[in-house]
Amino acid sequence: MQQTTRYTRLLTLLAVCLWSPALVSAQVSFGKARLMNDNWRFLHIDSTQHIYEQPEMKDGDYDDASWRRLSLPHDWSIEQPMSPDKGSCQGYLPGGIGWYRKVLPAEGAKGKRFIYFEGAYNYSEVYVNGHLLGCRPSGFASFMYDLTPYLRADGRNVIAVRVNHNQENDSRWYTGSGIYRNVWLIEAPEVHLAQWGTAYRLTSINNKRAVVEVDIETTDERPDKTSLPLKAIVKLIDAHGNTVATGSTAIKPQEKKTVRLTINRPHRWNLDDPYLYTLTTTLSAHDEEIDASTVKAGLRTLDFSADKGFALNGKWMKVKGVCLHDDAGVLGTAVPKEVWRRRIQELKAIGVNAIRMSHNPHAPELYDLCDELGMLVMDEASDEWEFPKRKWLKGWNKGVPGFQGTYTYFEEWIERDVADMVRRDRCHPSVFMWSIGNEVDYPNDPYSHPVLNGNGTDFTQPAYGGYKPEQPNAERIGRIAERLAKVVKAIDTSRPTTGALAGVVMSNETAYPGAIDVVGYNYTESRYDIDHERYPQRVIYGSENRHDMEAWRAVRDKEHIFGQFLWTGIDYLGESGPWPARGSSAGLLDLAGQRKPSGWYRAALWSDKPVCFIQMYPLHRDNRTHGQQRVTCFTNASTAQLLIDGKPVDSQMQRDEQTDMPYWDIDYRGGTLRCVASNGAYYEIPETKAPHALRLSTDSVAHLFVEVVDEQGNVVRQADNEVTIRMRGAQLLGLENGNMMDPTVNARTQKNRLRVLNGRLVGYFHKAKGAEAVITATAPFLQSAEIKIQ
Repeated sequence: MQQTTRYTRLLTLLAVCLWSPALVSAQVSFGKARLMNDNWRFLHIDSTQHIYEQPEMKDGDYDDASWRRLSLPHDWSIEQPMSPDKGSCQGYLPGGIGWYRKVLPAEGAKGKRFIYFEGAYNYSEVYVNGHLLGCRPSGFASFMYDLTPYLRADGRNVIAVRVNHNQENDSRWYTGSGIYRNVWLIEAPEVHLAQWGTAYRLTSINNKRAVVEVDIETTDERPDKTSLPLKAIVKLIDAHGNTVATGSTAIKPQEKKTVRLTINRPHRWNLDDPYLYTLTTTLSAHDEEIDASTVKAGLRTLDFSADKGFALNGKWMKVKGVCLHDDAGVLGTAVPKEVWRRRIQELKAIGVNAIRMSHNPHAPELYDLCDELGMLVMDEASDEWEFPKRKWLKGWNKGVPGFQGTYTYFEEWIERDVADMVRRDRCHPSVFMWSIGNEVDYPNDPYSHPVLNGNGTDFTQPAYGGYKPEQPNAERIGRIAERLAKVVKAIDTSRPTTGALAGVVMSNETAYPGAIDVVGYNYTESRYDIDHERYPQRVIYGSENRHDMEAWRAVRDKEHIFGQFLWTGIDYLGESGPWPARGSSAGLLDLAGQRKPSGWYRAALWSDKPVCFIQMYPLHRDNRTHGQQRVTCFTNASTAQLLIDGKPVDSQMQRDEQTDMPYWDIDYRGGTLRCVASNGAYYEIPETKAPHALRLSTDSVAHLFVEVVDEQGNVVRQADNEVTIRMRGAQLLGLENGNMMDPTVNARTQKNRLRVLNGRLVGYFHKAKGAEAVITATAPFLQSAEIKIQ
């Protein structure tokens, strides 16, 4: 009999908008929120420049007038020059210590004041008027502190934040340094809705009716805790502004209650139609409203089966996922929401339908975008548990590794970090799995087990030798997994727990796979059938996978494997090769968010729209652009035709056995290449002349696209001209060409000049409200370009 585990849930989108603080009160689910990103003072502690810490930097009356003025989010590591004496794991960029200070707005209405940080990397200490509010080691956790007891009724109040990234090689990839996400000031009465206290359960749904249970928690921060009758009212509003369900309950301070809603003709959230309701919760005392929360809500069901895989809203499907880190090249980890929007839209156009948040919780607005655009999310808690992993310093898998890491605070903080991830993100319809860890079972890095001695088992990842009894025993992994899965289940039972297993053969000897609901296999497609037969109740998928056709066939052709997550969706900083590599080129998109050939190949495999793309490369090294060339085509059509200047080539189409894609070997002597697929898609590579001019375009929000073109307006892909950008009425945040081997890409040292790569680069800007922006681009010997944004 088929074993199926059913997870159904009403989820909500926390409506967070980077540019409009009036819409963001829902993120903490109580109070009134005000964005606190502007007018911070910053000092980077740098002993080489004789800048040292002073104890009084935390005090309210400290003189910070000489400090740099900036706006958040901010990543100071990306502003520093790369250096070969830094760790390759961090993209050869430094960490260090940074201080931030800001004067709070004047005291508002009576009540409580809180400060909420979406994330600060890492080991942050937050002070107000010299009083320590708290410390948070994790650079990925969101956290909040109560300011009220230490605020001055008269005079100014100063927030000071110390961020300590002195262990600059504490991660296997680039993390950035500083307050790299948004900061909010929250005002609320002493009795209010609880932080992250609103949750939703979809108990039943069909085409006629859905039943939803809404959990509401209240918090009482009054000293006397006297009796206070409260009433909570919840309303569900459709996309047209009509109230479709309402309910209420009496509730006490510091209590949790459930309200039941019934929705007629419910509209499901799905990937092609990510429909979102609005859910409002108001809290009243003596018929007077004292607090409120507004969130976006989506209804959908999840099914996981050991035999049939995964179904969304009852429809069995393949998860076509990618792993993502949270940097964006020259921007580091301080990435505006609209940059993420463009990146997700491009991944979705390729055919991607899921994102794995590798390997930690990401910025809240990224989840909002996945809710809005229709993308599944695998949320992940951590990359490291109680012992450190190898951190490569001279290039990935090169030389002697370091062992700094987040393991130093694991025992004290991991349960809270996991719980906070689940409480913060459980209201997103996009989130469909909770991952408690990534590759914590890497063989001999650090855990070991006698099974590593072989006995006929196969490993597809390095085991660093056989069994090493001096290493921690792998059985410890199972006990930790059981502990963390229990933390998740205490908060949310609507989604499965999972983990990304690197050493499946070793972990099979432990309690780890049995502690989680769904088991992810990293690069271990060879175990899919073996373990499906050996563990028939186990739900298996590829949690991290190569880009090759063989890995995809292992998903496509096996009903019981529900999907894969490619490593990676976008190129990222860190985990670099030898100097001067900035990061990893494993993505479908480059650092500038531009689609790579690998992205076109994946679109040919995954997209349900007609796809055609061609690239040409010499069959012999001495033939660069003319002579014997191979033209490969990435298409989802059954056949394709290649033409030069409108005439079919003499060569016969062949099909590559590894990629399952067509190609032609031709004698190319010039002309425009054009490939026409049988499904109507086509792609053209014109023969270009010398670089002649610059061309600008923009989405008017955050991106500037720069191209070097010839006299006919064709992009000159061989061009590497240095371009200078000037802006009036807008602020240039950085220029990115996507070149992984260009250590000069730096927003502060490079400023407004950068060489194009393949004839293109992307600029990121922030436009001043109400002003006309004028952007110009110049380059020696080329016609300049100008664009105006109203």
